[in-house]
Amino acid sequence: MAAGGGLPGLLPAQTQLEYALLDALTPQEKDNLVYQYLSKVDSWEQDLRVPDFGGDLEWLNTEGPISLYQDLCGKVVVLDFFTYCCINCIHLLPDLHALEHKYCDKDGLLVVGVHSAKFPNEKVLNNIKSAVLRYNITHPVVNDADATLWHELEVSCWPTLVILGPRGNMLFSLVGEGHKDQLFLFTSIALKFYKERGQITDHKIGIKLFKDSLPSSPLLFPGKVTVDNSGDRLVIADTGHHRILVVRKNGQILHTIGGPNSGRKDGRFSEAAFNSPQGVAIKNNIIYVADTENHLIRKIDLELEMVNTVAGIGIQGTDKEGGAKGEEQPISSPWDVIFGSSVSGTHEDDVLWIAMAGTHQVWALMLECGKLPKGSDLKKGTCLRFAGSGNEENRNNAYPHKAAFAQPSGLSLASEEPWNCIFVADSESSTVRTISLKDGAVKHLVGGERDPLNLFAFGDVDEAGINAKLQHPLGVTWDQKRKLLYVADSYNHKIKFVDPKMKNCATLAGTGEASNVVGSSLMQTTFNEPGGLCVEENGRLLYIADTNNHQIKVLDLETKIISMLPILHTEIFDDVDHPFIQNNKTANIPKLPKSAPNIQLPSLTVIPGQTLQFLLRLSLPANTKLTEEAPSSWFLTAEGNEWLLQGQNPSGEIEDISHQPLISLQLPSSCLSSEAVLSIKVCLYYCSKDSSACMMKGISFSQLLQIADTNQGSTAQVELTYAF
Repeated sequence: MAAGGGLPGLLPAQTQLEYALLDALTPQEKDNLVYQYLSKVDSWEQDLRVPDFGGDLEWLNTEGPISLYQDLCGKVVVLDFFTYCCINCIHLLPDLHALEHKYCDKDGLLVVGVHSAKFPNEKVLNNIKSAVLRYNITHPVVNDADATLWHELEVSCWPTLVILGPRGNMLFSLVGEGHKDQLFLFTSIALKFYKERGQITDHKIGIKLFKDSLPSSPLLFPGKVTVDNSGDRLVIADTGHHRILVVRKNGQILHTIGGPNSGRKDGRFSEAAFNSPQGVAIKNNIIYVADTENHLIRKIDLELEMVNTVAGIGIQGTDKEGGAKGEEQPISSPWDVIFGSSVSGTHEDDVLWIAMAGTHQVWALMLECGKLPKGSDLKKGTCLRFAGSGNEENRNNAYPHKAAFAQPSGLSLASEEPWNCIFVADSESSTVRTISLKDGAVKHLVGGERDPLNLFAFGDVDEAGINAKLQHPLGVTWDQKRKLLYVADSYNHKIKFVDPKMKNCATLAGTGEASNVVGSSLMQTTFNEPGGLCVEENGRLLYIADTNNHQIKVLDLETKIISMLPILHTEIFDDVDHPFIQNNKTANIPKLPKSAPNIQLPSLTVIPGQTLQFLLRLSLPANTKLTEEAPSSWFLTAEGNEWLLQGQNPSGEIEDISHQPLISLQLPSSCLSSEAVLSIKVCLYYCSKDSSACMMKGISFSQLLQIADTNQGSTAQVELTYAF
């Protein structure tokens, strides 16, 4: 008999199993151990049943709401507790895709994503829709916005997988990423175990993919855009459609290359295939493409109408130095490409600079023989690292190989003096950096902070240098006419500009809200995670890839008028709802986990008008840290005595565990009862130091207030101490 409900009830038996599996020498031994474990756990079904999904929850990828005990009876179900901003959750998706490729609902298996939001805006269904499309999630997803099932099962971190038997009985849980072998072992033996008992059914589940029901749109998550020297042609990386579009500046399509499905194939335009392409660079009739998820650099010849591969081998590389011939050199997630010139070359634009996001570096592909700054002679076709050690850091250094980047995602070149540099949008450090084309020195321009290991110094502040703050910028482009750099400040949903001489950074367009409005002024226009931008050579028009709005916006830098680029005469491939993101400014008070302790504080005698101060003294477990991108918070409640909180600040964030807030409450001068209970609740998000798993924990302190008419000090202090 299990000791208790929820995941803690599984823990003793599953821990025993996992220790036994470590000692098992053969696959057969492992299979037998899991089989024996299931025989034991199956008898606990009464104690370890999962509550059904609430009938009022919103679903994606289904024909309607799903019931665990009606629709999924007779299935082995994998519940994936995830939140779409969590990188560990994203890392888990390929394992789930592989599992779904091996077993389907007819075989008796179904994966259900249970979206349990970290951030208030992640509770909005439209935001989850965008993530489901972007990550190609094809199994049912339920929006458990209040984390009801999370709390019922006492889940504590993202991601968590819970494997259920055919009667809704909990069998296994897997916490964090990197458990693919166990996932496959547990699910395969569970299917075998219950098939032998005749409890698996082959009925189909009503799957209706969200993307199949959307209105059509010519663009899907366009990542980057560039313009040719004449200003007459634009090249758009239509990332979600896995294709490249060449269009006139009026939006008329000249060439469609690749798409609508992902693939990896050279050849004629009609047969070529890409996989989530990002950066594009054009000169005359040649286009180079960062074919991101194929880990390739592709070359498009518009005259011959042919595509071929010039760098990469088609699988993710780990080499951080390079030096091989392009098509023999493994590379990793190239995100942007721009033309540049070598130091000693006789040809202009004889280097292709590459933002190699996967290894946190900037690389070069030699289009002709030549030499890089402070480098030796290189043969045509050589592909090698130019700047960045490969460590994920915000480290500036006079020696390019000792500098370090954090997912560089956008590049732009200013070849004229005094700049003579590459500008780099370094997304994970939330900075813009420069690389000198004289000596390779890497310097800071705006954003971030001085500690090279702090990749969480983000924000939305228009200031100079280190005082300016950006949030995950993905694109930069140099305006040679005005001597300004434009920045796609992606997660702030803004376009900013930087004067590199004074290092001033200011907002050009956008409100900071993620939506899709073409306003009468630039400050009324909104964007949704813009990923790329380019300015035409004469400096008139700025083109913006407004990624999550699935469109290209055109900003006239002289008239300050913004418009949308129509895409004309095109086949429509999928999808898209305009806009995905709808504003939801009502953030509910966090719901504490079911397991959160409630500490009763000693009764306190107070008087009307008195100020109470509560000092938080919370400590985290060893080798953990607050999740800096998640909103740990405190909040006050006074059930039945809401008058206590009138005019007060009832909540706030906890940003640093070493500097915890002082919570103040001033009692009203006229109190409505002689006693009341005030609750001080804390919701903490923290991660293991290696960031392999993220936890959510809560604590509640109940303070009984006896309200008297006696004379006491004006301030009373109470310490709230707890160790998680």
